[in-house]
Amino acid sequence: MAVLERAVMATPIWTIIAPVCALVFAGFAVSSAGGDPAWWMVVLAVPLLFAAVFAAVHHAETIAHRVGQPFGSIILALAVTVIEVSLIVSLLLSAPIGESTVARDTVFAAIMIVLNGILGLCLLIVTEN
Repeated sequence: MAVLERAVMATPIWTIIAPVCALVFAGFAVSSAGGDPAWWMVVLAVPLLFAAVFAAVHHAETIAHRVGQPFGSIILALAVTVIEVSLIVSLLLSAPIGESTVARDTVFAAIMIVLNGILGLCLLIVTEN
């Protein structure tokens, strides 16, 4: 029975391969693209980005499941916030100078929403005890 539980709890191989492939492709794309990336780089980058994000969420969900409630929910919220902020920051870095106000405000709003949600959850937990 222990072997069956271990097989079910094993980390799927795609959650390891997808981020590595995305990292290798990003290194290749940065080193070979002089200006605007070619269309095939964009077409290949989109599914690799999605796979890497899904792998990160899978790992965060696994950790949250092992930690248990209430901390697991906070771990998932922080993981999603970090992913969202990193995607927005990558857009910020690629935007021309002077066009970063919307992305900067979006990052600030996302961080404030999550922090206020965690603060509210902490207040609810403290007042129930």
